[in-house]
Amino acid sequence: MHRSHTCGELRLSNAGTKVTLSGWVARNRKMGGLVFVDLRDRYGITQLSFNEAVNADLMAAAEKLGREFVVKATGMVRERESKNAAMPTGDIEIMVEQLEVLNPAKTPPFTIEDDTDGGDELRMEYRYLDLRRNPVRRNLELRHRTARAIRNYLSDADFMEVETPVLIKSTPEGARDFVVPSRLNPGSWYALPQSPQTFKQLLMVSGFDKYFQIVKCFRDEDLRADRQPEFTQVDCEMSFVEREDILQTFEGLTRHLFREVLNTELPELPRMTYADAMRLYGSDKPDVRFGMEFCELTEIAKGKGFPVFDGAEAIIAISAPGAASFTRKQLDELTDFVKRPQIGAKGLIWCRVEADGSLRSSVDKFYGQEDLAGWQQACGANPGDLMLLLAGGLNETRKQMNELRLEMGSRLGLRNPFDFKPLWVVDFPLLEFDADSGRWHAMHHPFTSPLPEDVHLMDSDPGAVRANAYDLVINGVEIGGGSIRIHDRALQQRMFSLLGFSAEEAQHRFGFLLNAFEYGAPPHGGIALGFDRLCSLFGGSDSIRDFIAFPKNNAGRDVMIDAPSTLDDTQLKELGILKG
Repeated sequence: MHRSHTCGELRLSNAGTKVTLSGWVARNRKMGGLVFVDLRDRYGITQLSFNEAVNADLMAAAEKLGREFVVKATGMVRERESKNAAMPTGDIEIMVEQLEVLNPAKTPPFTIEDDTDGGDELRMEYRYLDLRRNPVRRNLELRHRTARAIRNYLSDADFMEVETPVLIKSTPEGARDFVVPSRLNPGSWYALPQSPQTFKQLLMVSGFDKYFQIVKCFRDEDLRADRQPEFTQVDCEMSFVEREDILQTFEGLTRHLFREVLNTELPELPRMTYADAMRLYGSDKPDVRFGMEFCELTEIAKGKGFPVFDGAEAIIAISAPGAASFTRKQLDELTDFVKRPQIGAKGLIWCRVEADGSLRSSVDKFYGQEDLAGWQQACGANPGDLMLLLAGGLNETRKQMNELRLEMGSRLGLRNPFDFKPLWVVDFPLLEFDADSGRWHAMHHPFTSPLPEDVHLMDSDPGAVRANAYDLVINGVEIGGGSIRIHDRALQQRMFSLLGFSAEEAQHRFGFLLNAFEYGAPPHGGIALGFDRLCSLFGGSDSIRDFIAFPKNNAGRDVMIDAPSTLDDTQLKELGILKG
């Protein structure tokens, strides 16, 4: 027996008990004729005590223990003289009688402690060591609890977990596929699924009216903090439902997860249309933890001789509470922020509402007190507030102001990661026009149904058609999205035609789905939740990498195993990639 207890479970009530513990040496310190060793495993840390007066040989062996040695220790639990209130096991220690080194260890390349001295790349290279640290372990424990709560909730609601294939057909629409060559079918390729979308729809045709899967998906796209080339989503589908059924079911799941994982009760989730989200926040995933909604000043700020405003399609402002005290240096920093290439604004106009009610702006040459008072009234700004204005094309200015609003929210301390404000965003456009390709693209995916009242617009005004779709947004992050699906072959073919697919092309790519619709497809819809994003949200982090056991870096590489890597010519020839 390597252990009778874990390193996190012994308490004062166990005093006088003989136990065996196994784990890793976290710390080793000598104090006169005593040696104390902190032994760590997944469950916690227990102090081992060695006394030279009791057993000099044993103490000598303990002195030689290095960090991360794997050891087994047997001894009596006793009350500690100097207790450590910061440790759950801090009231006791083990007076060791037997010590066995199960495996020595090299000195690790960074300290395996909560506050480590290892940088990101180094810790990713030695991820198996990083996983021993408490913060990383706690993140994976949170991930486990979240997955368990999801499975319990959906299983209790009669959802069936069904696995779908990982080697599928490439259907280029959306992000780029990862592809896999087929040795048995030279010249042919599998794709790794970006989602199980068509398979879960086929399951609905099959009569499995409630499906879910916690599934790995793959997208060959540029990476950032909330993206990985492989990621996990909670994929769900239901038959004989309308949008309200989906929203009620997964609002229930969301509230259940917050209750089970974070012990937090959420109120009923509000709903916001896509049009309102863009008008008020410039984003289809608005962060509603704070105000600063957009204020349209186009009509009242034009025509005063200021060329930037007079030539703009839109003039949009926000009012930042209490920010009139910002210094000129801070205002210059904000101007530099919006001029960054990734934001793209040409400049920033500001107007202070002073404590005495007077107004001062960066464009006083063009606007008098009466004009600025009109801005103040339109924005509802109070004394001590700072109005910030951007101008340009409508869509571009909204996106720029969204970035500025979020930046101001962060600077003013209004984005507490544990202040959760979820909502549903509904009524997205079904299609968006891509000027480069000169054709319409599905805003979600080509299987999304239009709202019934908008179907008649598909031929005459495709851009006005709203999708029967919905996104779950929490704190400015899209946690999940879904829709009611098209279940009628004729309507699906009509959708493919709008997207520029010929009948032959649609049949080649999606014939299996179109054919299935001819055998009794029920009305159905579903949702997919970003599991990694959900876990990082629960953990108060912006990065999903912290909640994935073995993540890729920003270049999509696993630096621990050195992947992706090259293949030798023999393998390439077997796959038909290299001729010869």
